[in-house]
Amino acid sequence: MKSIDAIPSTNLFPVVGIGASAGGLDAFKKLLKAIPEHSGMAYVLVQHLVPTHESLLPELLQKVTPIPVLEITDAIKVQPDHIYILPSNKMLVATDGILKLSPRPTSKKELNLPIDLFFKSLAEVHRD
Repeated sequence: MKSIDAIPSTNLFPVVGIGASAGGLDAFKKLLKAIPEHSGMAYVLVQHLVPTHESLLPELLQKVTPIPVLEITDAIKVQPDHIYILPSNKMLVATDGILKLSPRPTSKKELNLPIDLFFKSLAEVHRD
């Protein structure tokens, strides 16, 4: 896994990272149904998908929650009361309230652990 150049976040709200395998759709739906519309937190969902599989996750999850569900675009600023979804074939890191995308490794020698990479970066920038 590559190194993360983490810049501590100045956000005054929690950012919740949630990871799942490709079979995590039902669990994501149940979780989102239970989140209050105005929790004051941001949620980032990272699902491990096949790189050639186009994700319909934002559209599917928007049907079960009134909270805005957005597919992450590079350098998107995290806002409270929003849900962010990792697009397919991408890796993700958090830094200073921003979500940054990078290409998924193409080499078989590089590990492809998008959930681990994101959780590590999230812990580094948000600390306590």
